[in-house]
Amino acid sequence: MRSRICIIGSGPTGIFTLKNLIKSTIPLTISIYEAEQNAGKGTPYLPDANDPVMLSNIPSIEIPMLPETLVDWLSRRSDNYLAMFSIVRSNINGREFYPRLVLGDYFQDQFATILADGRNHGHVIEVHSGHRVNDIALDTDDIRIRVGSPDEEFDAVFDHVVMATGHSWPAHTEIRPGYFSSPWPAAALKSAGHGRLGVLGTSLSGIDALLTVASSRGSFVLDGAGDLQFQPAAAYKDFSAAMMSRKGLLPEADFYCPLPYLNPAFCTQQAVDKEIASGPSGLLDRIFDLFRKEITTADPNYAAEIGLSLVTVDTFADAYYGRRSKVDPFVWAASNLAEAERNIERQFTVPWRYAILITHEIIARAIPHLNTDDLRRFNRSFKSIFVDEYATVPHLSIKRLLALRNSGRLEIIGLEESYEIETGDLARGAQINIGSRKEVFDTFIDATGQSALSAQDLPFPTLLKQSGVRAAATPEPANLISDDECATFKRTGGIDVDDCYRPLKTAPLTNRLYCVAIPFLLHKHPFVQGITSAAELGETAAHAVLEDLLSAQAPVLLSA
Repeated sequence: MRSRICIIGSGPTGIFTLKNLIKSTIPLTISIYEAEQNAGKGTPYLPDANDPVMLSNIPSIEIPMLPETLVDWLSRRSDNYLAMFSIVRSNINGREFYPRLVLGDYFQDQFATILADGRNHGHVIEVHSGHRVNDIALDTDDIRIRVGSPDEEFDAVFDHVVMATGHSWPAHTEIRPGYFSSPWPAAALKSAGHGRLGVLGTSLSGIDALLTVASSRGSFVLDGAGDLQFQPAAAYKDFSAAMMSRKGLLPEADFYCPLPYLNPAFCTQQAVDKEIASGPSGLLDRIFDLFRKEITTADPNYAAEIGLSLVTVDTFADAYYGRRSKVDPFVWAASNLAEAERNIERQFTVPWRYAILITHEIIARAIPHLNTDDLRRFNRSFKSIFVDEYATVPHLSIKRLLALRNSGRLEIIGLEESYEIETGDLARGAQINIGSRKEVFDTFIDATGQSALSAQDLPFPTLLKQSGVRAAATPEPANLISDDECATFKRTGGIDVDDCYRPLKTAPLTNRLYCVAIPFLLHKHPFVQGITSAAELGETAAHAVLEDLLSAQAPVLLSA
């Protein structure tokens, strides 16, 4: 009898799961359930959710191996297709950034190729678009799911189930007139009225939201000197916008660096694993010592400039952002963009930037092992500097922001640590209170991105009732541990999973459920974001499934 495998979701994580599953020499029956009608694209790349101005922040060279590279796929597109997205054929290259809509089309084609390849190798693969999995129930030997479609609701039983549900966005984003709780779907934002726009968040999500609205109220055009300008439409002469974040800073432009990553000299995987093995007490500070040594060795001038020898894990972010926070964010953005463009032209890598970039995934190995105090310290300050380096943004996005600023229509507001959002007395939009300062917006968009979700947020009631998943456990600091062994750990969020992303403690029920849904992993794996993470998650889950199948077959082969 063929092994029955279910993949919930057909976005990048589901695609990479399937890509690795079809390597099986054992014939498989694979069912893929996709809530959207468009299978193979993924939530971040759906047509209704995105606007052409929304750029992906991953270039072709960084997309893990699929049947075809993005560059090769784009090179085969028609002139009409490229023109739709203002892509110049002669400029297609592995380090360029393209609209999310383009990546959606690319992933869908790769999905189709993988499906055909899997079927040609003897696997039975069915794709069910427009089918949402509404429940999961674990049994001792198998897993039952409840599936809903526009026409029916039914149960299906599988040996293995991979939850590759991706990001989770609210079904209705305009929760009151002029107040959007999410920047997706992009089509909803274009219904925003006249007047002043407020965007909470200055990362790429916030930039995407702003540019989506701006492109519906005007045009970005090149002037005679080749500089990008913003021209408002006649009906939107009053359009203005403000982006807001606690620091009041813009992200920096994508910078040139060697790919794939080079290995660090001191903050290595082996060194971090050694510190993990030494126990959670003082782990974050020991990891920071490795990190500081890496930065100092890679770029001693930068280390001296920010006084790295004197900072701690708690104060490094202040030193890191110190120079940028003293300069107008648009002045800094223009200067940083110019520097990044020069470095790309001469293929020069800023050493300290690269040192931070290549250590973030290695340091991430320690985060699930931090105690509650260190996890809080990491999230409060240290985490942001890694996000700032790996979440740099496409140059075109920066140029569009500068065009809006140069037209007098965009400002950046620093919210500091304490602010309030009020909506009660307003007919639409929102008011932001920053101390005694009040900022009123006719339209307000919360673009702070996907937040971490925990076990209780899962949309599968039977799985929760069975306690098939539980919030991740974090050890308490030694000085807080009591004689009661149960008091040594605290449930702090996310989902408790093993190294193969299987929820822990499901016995006596089957452990063949795999949670590779990113929002439920962010609590202990904060850098599990984007396509490279999707590839790692899918590969890990698929390999675990195949190893389980091989181990189950071994006794049969021996008895034969």
